[in-house]
Amino acid sequence: MLHYDTLENITSFLSKIKIFESLPAEIIREIEQLVTRSNTYKLPKNSILQTPGDERNGLFFVIAGKLRLYKTNSAGKQHTVCILSEGGMFGEVETFSLGNRGTYAETMEDSLVFSIPTEQFEPLLGKYSELSLRFLSEKSKRLRDQDELVEKLVFRDLRGKVLYFLNRLSKKFGIEENGYRKIDIPLTHQELANMIGATREAVSLTLQELSNEGIIVTSRRMVMIHIEKAMKELA
Repeated sequence: MLHYDTLENITSFLSKIKIFESLPAEIIREIEQLVTRSNTYKLPKNSILQTPGDERNGLFFVIAGKLRLYKTNSAGKQHTVCILSEGGMFGEVETFSLGNRGTYAETMEDSLVFSIPTEQFEPLLGKYSELSLRFLSEKSKRLRDQDELVEKLVFRDLRGKVLYFLNRLSKKFGIEENGYRKIDIPLTHQELANMIGATREAVSLTLQELSNEGIIVTSRRMVMIHIEKAMKELA
């Protein structure tokens, strides 16, 4: 169930989005004024918000739910670029891009998304240097993350790739329980395979191997990763 089902609830949440945290009240008030019914999307699970041929203008912020951003090749094989949860954002304006061009954006559960069109956001960047610096910092962070991701995909074998992605997901969506981090999103073998560009069969075999060694615990659409054992192997 979505908890932010009114414009008032959405505006009260904006200051909690990481990139907006601790900004001066006057900046937050101007952003809040941009919240309207026309740029707020209440979407059921498995809805497509964006396609490569229909990329939406502006920045998008996840108020509730989760979105998966992915690309496909000529054979239709999917590769997950990232998963966004509450407070996540994607899109681009004239002065910068968050690196999501050419992607599909699909909801993984019922979601609420708020957008700011380019023509409304660009003036804020010009007016408030502090806001511009926040987005420059976010862009830099994403570039570093992307460099690390490429390195892992190129130099690690399948086992290393699977463990790296599970550890990455557990850090972002994990709940710690008795030395494990439970990945708090539904995750099928096929979805994990999409993230690393492998076949479901190969990923399933690797997951079984890691499970037999006590590095992970799996059940239907759930994975728990042993923190100490995972970090030791990834070191």
